[in-house]
Amino acid sequence: MTLFLAMASFAMVLSISPGPVNMVTLVSGVNNGVIRTLPFVTGACVGFTALLYITGVGVGALLQNYPYVMDVLHFGGTAFIFYIGVRIALAKGILEKSQARLPKFHEGFLLQWLNPKAWIACLSGVGAFASGENEANLMIFCVLYFLICSVGVGFWAVLGAGAQHFLDDAKRLQIFNRTMGVILCGVAAYLFFDM
Repeated sequence: MTLFLAMASFAMVLSISPGPVNMVTLVSGVNNGVIRTLPFVTGACVGFTALLYITGVGVGALLQNYPYVMDVLHFGGTAFIFYIGVRIALAKGILEKSQARLPKFHEGFLLQWLNPKAWIACLSGVGAFASGENEANLMIFCVLYFLICSVGVGFWAVLGAGAQHFLDDAKRLQIFNRTMGVILCGVAAYLFFDM
């Protein structure tokens, strides 16, 4: 039971804490509402869980033997996060939700796989909770992480949708989008120089 609680705590902290996926989810929640943001949330959760699983079945150990692959992921991933930040920052303050930029399932999935911090979280999570030949622990960790990730990332969509009434003015919405875009670009810069 202690291992289960530790896994759940690890998953909740990493799923709900601010990061690139949660910032995009927040912006989409503001611009598109919760229901229209769910495909992105699902893609992000499936993407992270798939990454966690392949890390647990040996890709993590393989990557440790080829550190240049992690460098490629690091630089490519931070560039992708920066690109998304720029796109958000340049978004217009659109009040008609049907015209707002809607992030897709595959973008949520891809964002996790290109996020250097997601790789680090997977490597450390597998090392702590599912290392070795224990396939059962890995499966429990993956299922638990998917469920908690859905709640944690989904929280940001709900938070964004709740802010819609404040951001119902095109100018305020544009300021919000620019601020969130700049923050996401800052996250990319931090990730780029932190590794």
